Amino acid sequence: MIRYSHILWDFNGTLLNDVQTGLQSANVLLLRRNLKPIESIASYRQLFCFPIIEYYRKIGLDLTAESFEALAEEWMEQYRYFYRSAALFANVVEVLTTIQSLALPQIILSATEKNMLTVQLSELGIRNYFAEILGLDNIHAYSKVNLAISWQERVKPSKMLLIGDTAHDFETAEAIGADCILVANGHQAKENLQKLNCQVLNDLTELLSQLTK
Repeated sequence: MIRYSHILWDFNGTLLNDVQTGLQSANVLLLRRNLKPIESIASYRQLFCFPIIEYYRKIGLDLTAESFEALAEEWMEQYRYFYRSAALFANVVEVLTTIQSLALPQIILSATEKNMLTVQLSELGIRNYFAEILGLDNIHAYSKVNLAISWQERVKPSKMLLIGDTAHDFETAEAIGADCILVANGHQAKENLQKLNCQVLNDLTELLSQLTK
């Protein structure tokens, strides 16, 4: 028996494997300022957090010398350059297709700017799997909690599952009373995700059995 009425998907680090893209983009900003680059994906996953302004502080960017908005624009320029080498995680299309066959509405809920997000989904060939695309109206990625709450108030879903890769996804799920499953091959370290009160999977191949338990 299907447990949910709606599936909410995070995008970056959950469907799209852009972890290396994020690392490369951050390191360009750091090296331009003669700051120490992030040494590895493991280090990156320990540092990455929301809101992004706090992540910038953690990696050593000086928010008193430069505005967050200017840094975000510079980071986005680098992300757009490196993003071309990013791809969907293995089994994403299989998982999306299987959920679609169960007649479960799938919604993208992302801190990415909506127009960019829509283009990315189309380029990756998965736009048509989603009943709605929920993205922000800016590139600053402060939070997607309000976006989720507005959607919930409008749609009034009966039972939701949010699938993501960060503590912010868990916080967002809690804000709307959704179950949450986190996948530990995205932007945050598995040991940190396991401190949260939700299920943590190694990858998406483990997901489908969770939907009918």
